[in-house]
Amino acid sequence: MTQRRSHHGPKKANDEDDVPEWVDQVMSTVAGEVRRRRKELGWSAQDLADKCEEIGHPIPRNVIANMESGRRSNLPLVDVMVMAEALNTPPICLLYPVGYVEDVQRLPLQHPTTALDALRWFTGEETDLGADDDMLRYFRAHHAAEDQLRKARRDEDYARYHAETAPNADRKAEALRSQARAAEAADAAASRLRRVRAFIREEGVTPPSLWPDLATAIDSSESVPEITEENDL
Repeated sequence: MTQRRSHHGPKKANDEDDVPEWVDQVMSTVAGEVRRRRKELGWSAQDLADKCEEIGHPIPRNVIANMESGRRSNLPLVDVMVMAEALNTPPICLLYPVGYVEDVQRLPLQHPTTALDALRWFTGEETDLGADDDMLRYFRAHHAAEDQLRKARRDEDYARYHAETAPNADRKAEALRSQARAAEAADAAASRLRRVRAFIREEGVTPPSLWPDLATAIDSSESVPEITEENDL
């Protein structure tokens, strides 16, 4: 799919003659991206309206048309979410269409920034998270550790199979070394996952659910981690 840069985002701060208000800028960016993605799919406004209705939140064709033409005076968040699902894109990409607009204005009275920087600000991906963002950090660490554990377990199973089916001693020894490395990585990921879950519980929050194949090993009473340090989370 060919990507073409659009000009439906906000104007530069030095375009003093006709700088739209921040709210209008946000709505213009979303409307322009909805229009671009709709046309890329070969859909009419009615096609998009039908898809929104299928999802369970009807947005009439005339409402979509008014939004795209700038005649709509408001843009509910729920509409953005449903249109994004209909257009097969994350809602954040309608607000900050990276690659399709050069600059966006995050908030009123701020200078424009890149769409990517604005997206990272909106999703909390910026590196300078404050103290109030600990839970977000914990849940991201939890997700990463769980992914690492599953990958390490797959690698261990793969290496075990090759060790059992190796055609000669050298190939078997190589597979056994790979299996040992994967087992070590799995143990490290499991330990990190236990620590993250312990930090989450200490804050009075319930950790994310684990699949049964992980829950027994990770949440067993025999493996209560030390939670005095938050290093490497």
